[in-house]
Amino acid sequence: MYAEFDDSLVTGNEMIDSQHKVLIEKINDLVASCEEKKDKLNAVRLLNYLADYTEFHFSAEEKLQEEIGYPGIEEHKKKHDELRQTVDDLHQMLEDEEGPSDAFVDQLNKKVIEWLYYHIKGFDRSVAEYRYMRDNAERL
Repeated sequence: MYAEFDDSLVTGNEMIDSQHKVLIEKINDLVASCEEKKDKLNAVRLLNYLADYTEFHFSAEEKLQEEIGYPGIEEHKKKHDELRQTVDDLHQMLEDEEGPSDAFVDQLNKKVIEWLYYHIKGFDRSVAEYRYMRDNAERL
């Protein structure tokens, strides 16, 4: 399964939305590589890149939340930690299985793509809504 950025994932924050598009692109690159090549070295390289970009993205999101005084920041950070753990688990799975197996791709779909959809539609959208309400309180 490949991830797709569609209207249901738009938060309204241009920076965050553009980073989500890159995350989805990188996840899809990893899925494609695992399905086509079964090359452990390439899978590790792509997973490392995904992990690095995820850290960059989480840092940007958390900085934005701090700037706007988002009240749910601690819970949001815990959700970010869940994905960090998943990526660590996927690294271990690549080692244990000596490469990207079908089970690895299945976990990538379930634990990364599904997590991302759920996270964006719920947690990230709530940050965007909070920011909008805070910035437009006089209009409400």
